[in-house]
Amino acid sequence: MKFRLLFAVVTLFTAIITSLSSCMTTKTSIGAYETTKGEESTYSRGKQAWFLWGIVPLGRTNVETPPDGNCKLTTRRNVEDIFISIITLGLVQLYSIKIETKTLPPIKTNPPKKEKTL
Repeated sequence: MKFRLLFAVVTLFTAIITSLSSCMTTKTSIGAYETTKGEESTYSRGKQAWFLWGIVPLGRTNVETPPDGNCKLTTRRNVEDIFISIITLGLVQLYSIKIETKTLPPIKTNPPKKEKTL
């Protein structure tokens, strides 16, 4: 009886620790993203799933990147990702991926003036 209780407690503790491994965020600037001026905007999003506590990838997520290659890649675990990890006891791990680019504000141009005719 004591062994079963100890085993259950250790198993539950291990599952909780592995499922709540981190709320990490990784931000990586690619190309001339840091030196480019403009407003940040989201270019694309995706999710990457891992199995066996993050050891085996479940497919590969192809997230679109801008043609010029200047972007910021952000990988993080959202609340939903952590919730799924808890439900599956850490067997399935999800990570959210976001690609951001910088866009220039629109250039304001004055419309051509109409000439007055007599």
